[in-house]
Amino acid sequence: MRVGFIGLGNVGSKLAGSLLRNGFDLVVRDLDRSVAAPLEAQGAGWADSPAEMAAGADMVITCLPSPAASAAVMEAGDGILAGLASRAGRGETPIWAEMSTTDEAEVRRLAALVEAVGGAAVDCPVSGGCHRAATGNISIFAGCDRETFERALPVLTAMGRNILHAGGIGSASILKVVTNYLATANLVSLCEALVTSKLAGIDLNTAYEAIRISSGNSFVHETESQVILNGSRDINFTMDLVQKDLSLFAAVAERAGVPLELSPVLIDIFDDAAARYGPREWSPNVVRRLEEATGTSVLAPGFPAEMVDDEPEVPGREVVVSRG
Repeated sequence: MRVGFIGLGNVGSKLAGSLLRNGFDLVVRDLDRSVAAPLEAQGAGWADSPAEMAAGADMVITCLPSPAASAAVMEAGDGILAGLASRAGRGETPIWAEMSTTDEAEVRRLAALVEAVGGAAVDCPVSGGCHRAATGNISIFAGCDRETFERALPVLTAMGRNILHAGGIGSASILKVVTNYLATANLVSLCEALVTSKLAGIDLNTAYEAIRISSGNSFVHETESQVILNGSRDINFTMDLVQKDLSLFAAVAERAGVPLELSPVLIDIFDDAAARYGPREWSPNVVRRLEEATGTSVLAPGFPAEMVDDEPEVPGREVVVSRG
């Protein structure tokens, strides 16, 4: 299977690397060709346009920073839709796989355009952090019909460990923003917990372990708390991306008629943090708001500056949903 990959940012470059490592015929593209150089050195091809890529690939993956960026890559004159249209009726139905964190209504709109030119679509965002994307141990949600899911599964299992068929197109994007919302709420609560522990006289190494072995533990604590305590705050995720994710979650909830209470508070917190420290500041540095308000800092020895996945890469698998 020939796979095209557009968007070689923090996550995309690692996912593309997993495809190469697992033997796929890979063609890549990014606005900045220099970020493709390591992949090209390992054998990836280069496409001069999204249309060129889509015309020759069995699956085209987009992993881009915003819904607007995805729409531009899809709908431009030399975009993916043009490439898919050029091959209509020839060979097996090509697949467009949207791995960006995006709006479910927008991914459904674009999927309808893909189907209109003879393609199939799946939204398949990832969850688990850049360190797990690098090792192929990240989780992937997939929204599409079952036939498309089974065709896409060999590609998805090369990039991720746990693959969940979420339902129809758009369902995966909903679950992605739901889980990112929960991660953000957890991050803010951990910031409050660490600062409070420090000022209440608790050793921060001890506080970390107490949370880790207790009912307060979480994936966010085992990753983001470590880089907070190290001081690097480098989790490869920035304030503006949190703002985007929070707005996407709020839009889903609004369409569903849910009167959110915590979400507006989180939006205010990150709007303030982005205004203070810049939209491209690492998201865990939201803790600085509390550090500055209390005149303290939450730092402790022995924690890493960045997260590295030390689990061995294992073959990906479909996660089967329990139905009782």
